Amino acid sequence: MRRRLGVFSAVLALAATLSAGAAQAQPHLLVGLQDDAQTLYGDPTKTFPILKQLRTEIIRINLDWGGGNYAVAARRPTHPLDPSDPAYNWTLYDRAVRYASQYGIKVMFTILFTPSWANGGKAKNVPPSNYNDLRNFAFAAAERYSGHYIPINDTGQETPLPAVKYWLAWNEPNNPVWLQQTAAGRFVSPKTYAKICTAIWTGVHLTNFAGNQVGCGATGPRGNNNAHSSRPSMSPLAFMTAARKAGMVHLDAYDHHPYYGSPSETPSTKPGPTAVTMGNIRTLIALSNKLFGRKPIWIGEYGYQTLPQDKQFGVTYAKQAKYLAQAYAIARRTPQIALMIWFMLKDDTNIAEGWQSGLMTATGKKKPAFNVFAHLPH
Repeated sequence: MRRRLGVFSAVLALAATLSAGAAQAQPHLLVGLQDDAQTLYGDPTKTFPILKQLRTEIIRINLDWGGGNYAVAARRPTHPLDPSDPAYNWTLYDRAVRYASQYGIKVMFTILFTPSWANGGKAKNVPPSNYNDLRNFAFAAAERYSGHYIPINDTGQETPLPAVKYWLAWNEPNNPVWLQQTAAGRFVSPKTYAKICTAIWTGVHLTNFAGNQVGCGATGPRGNNNAHSSRPSMSPLAFMTAARKAGMVHLDAYDHHPYYGSPSETPSTKPGPTAVTMGNIRTLIALSNKLFGRKPIWIGEYGYQTLPQDKQFGVTYAKQAKYLAQAYAIARRTPQIALMIWFMLKDDTNIAEGWQSGLMTATGKKKPAFNVFAHLPH
């Protein structure tokens, strides 16, 4: 069947204790990659064999609610809880999930970006006016990728979509690029994000399918904590503390992106007091345990850019390979870390503005880090 009848009525009756502490740490560290340009928009017949060669266990993909060129809900759906509503366009995401399943790779979807119809025509980093709209979208997404949903294709054949069990609420909400930080000269992002996390967690778990895990946080590594600066941002420890105070209590994992701050930093370098990198990741874990209880920690994004592609933050190919191995070793020595995702597979073709931390160059040449990643312990 194309939809499960009787589930939609449960939206108003979620028990507060449904699965707040149910998620357990993985039996081993899941090793993954994120590169939407390759896994989502690129040629999957070329990308997924490479991911298999790299022994990739999980890929992270941004599931654009409605703020970009590949939005699922560019217009308001009439029946937002129904993944078959004609306003929804899941085409690229269905393709990526099917290819991942074919190659034995798990998928993590990051739900992010607000459609203009949901926030009064404002920018995509501005939260929705009604968080029920976000909750409803999360429900529709989790329903579609429950492993039980069967869309009917143009040929009339019915093939169930593979299951997606890993979900992430937004991306780097302490960074103004991804979420509006201030209003009237004060930080509002923690309060906003607490509502985003709750909406996505609630929507996913309302499907009542076992095994779903929703990570919240997704914090960037640093921030200036200055609401009056030209680019206000919050440091991760301050942000997560404020988000918890604002009501962020339902999450199955805490996600963080512990990027280095300068090319002189190794994965074990201790950063400044407002940053959290791999060098002091246990500080974040201790605070997460205090605020949210002991839950799995996800490293949802990490990488080192290379020279000569990035002349400001790049390191040599040899150092990238060395630091990749060191970072994953730190994660593996930290039992609470359940997964770690490298960003990205191939360098961006836009040298000036893109990211250059690929395991391959933009032209497809393998860097030394490619073989290091392929031989990481599993």
